[in-house]
Amino acid sequence: MTFRKKGTKNPPVLSQEFILQNHADLVACVGMFFVLGLMFEGTAEVSIVFITLQHGVTFPAAEAEERATGSKLLYYYGIKDLATVFFYMLVAIIIHATIQEYVLDRINRRMQLPKPKQSKFNESGQFSVFFLVSSIWGTFILVSENCLADLSLLWRAHTHNMMTFQMKFFYISQLAYWFHAFPELYFQRIRQQDLPHQVVYVGLHLFHIAGAYLLYLNHLGLVLLMMHYFVEFLSHVCDLFNFGDEKYQKEFSLWAIVFILGRLATLIVSLITVGFHLAEGQNQNPDATTENVNVLAAKIAVLSSSCTIQAYITWNLFNAQLQWWMEEDIPLQAPSVKKKQRTKCKSSRKGTENGVATSDRVDSPHKRKEKSS
Repeated sequence: MTFRKKGTKNPPVLSQEFILQNHADLVACVGMFFVLGLMFEGTAEVSIVFITLQHGVTFPAAEAEERATGSKLLYYYGIKDLATVFFYMLVAIIIHATIQEYVLDRINRRMQLPKPKQSKFNESGQFSVFFLVSSIWGTFILVSENCLADLSLLWRAHTHNMMTFQMKFFYISQLAYWFHAFPELYFQRIRQQDLPHQVVYVGLHLFHIAGAYLLYLNHLGLVLLMMHYFVEFLSHVCDLFNFGDEKYQKEFSLWAIVFILGRLATLIVSLITVGFHLAEGQNQNPDATTENVNVLAAKIAVLSSSCTIQAYITWNLFNAQLQWWMEEDIPLQAPSVKKKQRTKCKSSRKGTENGVATSDRVDSPHKRKEKSS
């Protein structure tokens, strides 16, 4: 299966244009090397590091049922996770290209959007799919691990700082997706003026997801991610409707209220979990062998990070709202400007005929005297 866009020009092999047009095929070939490596005994051990989750520990059945909610195999993080993240980053690039060519490009051709709006439409379409899938997946994990019933799991890590298979695979997939966003900035030919905003947006997600993963705040990070992803999903869905029909732009103010409520809910969950619910379990002398990370430094870091990203996202919302108001005012002012230009043109043409100035119906007094004489 090919993801290459057919065109009339064939760029030179390994040129920049060739890489941009065929990046999904090239990435698929790289990923295929790791898959084919499983077929040979000499390379199977190396390929497994890239494809399967690493750093697993098997517990006895009785201990697992008591401490790990029925799981016999638990995981911790390690250096080999970088290889797994790299492989699934390649998978994310392939999926991104598939959605782009077989879904978004076809919709773009039907809607005939201008080029500036096409990039925004593609961005909203890609993020809508990702946020929807992640929200459903994360909610399933929260329910299956009984996190909503036992709120202490929002901060307390598993025994011996372990994770279940589905929890670790979720975080590996999240890291892989947000890492794949950096090469996509090049593949999608993002404009230079949009690069700083995109880099900061992706970097903030990577920072907080990696922080929750490395501190074993898996459940707290998952709850906050689900709230954030759900709000972001609604945001991009509203953007898609705006591209389809301009009448939906009137609902932007209502959406802004929902957006702010989502930010406030995220802050409230962080404050309650970190500040009040865990006050009794404070560990003043943390060490590497403790079974949780309920320490003052971790609390300050989590609260400051949560407040920072919520403030940043809210500030971007205000900027988008102001920009939308300015764009709405421009069409209202444009007709009046055109009318003024038309009246000026008419007034300038009123006294001319074939390029020569003429009088308006009657001659001036000076010309009438000359005629009478």
